[in-house]
Amino acid sequence: MLESAVTPAQPRPAASIVIVRDAQDGIETFMLVRNRGRNIAFSGAMVFPGGKVDADDSHEAWQDLAPPAAETPDHPFWIAAVRETFEEAGLLLARTGPENFVTPEHTQRLLARERRGRAGGSPATFLDLVEQDHLTLALDQMVHFGHWITPRWLPKRFDTHFFLVSAPQGQHGLVDSTESSDGFWIAPAEALRQAEAGERTLVDVTRFTLELLDTWPDVAHAMRAARGRKVITISPTHEETGDGVWVRIPEHAEYASSSYFIPRK
Repeated sequence: MLESAVTPAQPRPAASIVIVRDAQDGIETFMLVRNRGRNIAFSGAMVFPGGKVDADDSHEAWQDLAPPAAETPDHPFWIAAVRETFEEAGLLLARTGPENFVTPEHTQRLLARERRGRAGGSPATFLDLVEQDHLTLALDQMVHFGHWITPRWLPKRFDTHFFLVSAPQGQHGLVDSTESSDGFWIAPAEALRQAEAGERTLVDVTRFTLELLDTWPDVAHAMRAARGRKVITISPTHEETGDGVWVRIPEHAEYASSSYFIPRK
C-alpha cells in the first residue's frame, strides 16, 4: 500500500455536483477537462464541476437565499456546489419565485456579469449576484450521494461531498477557461471508454462515480436510487503490485465496483 513518510496534508472542504440529463441512449453527465498547471487541482483530468468551500459560502444570508434541504452535510457544502457549478460550468440551480426556475437567458446574463467583473478586476461575489436578482438556490433539487476524502499520501487533499441533480431545464453549460479547457455532455460509458483507451485521465472518485451512473438507465431512476443510498465516507486505498496498482474502496459503499487496476506503464 502506498504511504507517505511525511505528515498528511489537511484535507480542504470541497463540493461537487454531478449533473445528469436524459439522452437518446440513456443518461449524460456534464464534465470538464481541467487545464494543465502546477496550481490547478486534478490538472489535465476529466472531472465533474466543483471546488473548495469558500468563506462566503458560510454567510448568514444564505439561510434565507438557500433554504437548507437536509441536515447533512453542512450548509456551506451545498452552497459551494451550486456556486462552483455556476462559475465553472455556467449552469445555475436557482429560482426566481416559488415555482419558477431561472431561465437559460437569465443564467447567461448573470454569467456575463460575473465574468465581466472578474476580467475588470472587480468581480461580484456569487452571493451578490443572487441577492441583486432576488434569487433563491434550489437546494431541494439536489441529492447528497457521495463523500470522498483524498488518500493520506497525496500532497493535495480534499474532503468532498458529491450531489446529484437533474440538469436545469434549457441550460447547456458554458465553460470558464480559467481552470478548464473544455466542457461537454457525455455518456458515462463513453467517458469510461475514453479513459480506458488513454484518451482522458480520470481520478479515483470520478471513475467510480461514472461506473455507478452507468448502471442507471435514466434521470428519474438515478434520482430515486441516489435518494435511497446510504452515504459513507470513502478514502480509496492504493495497493502496489509488480505490474501496477490496485485502487480499492469498501464493498459496502455500494458503488458498481469496489476496485480497479492501473497497469504499470
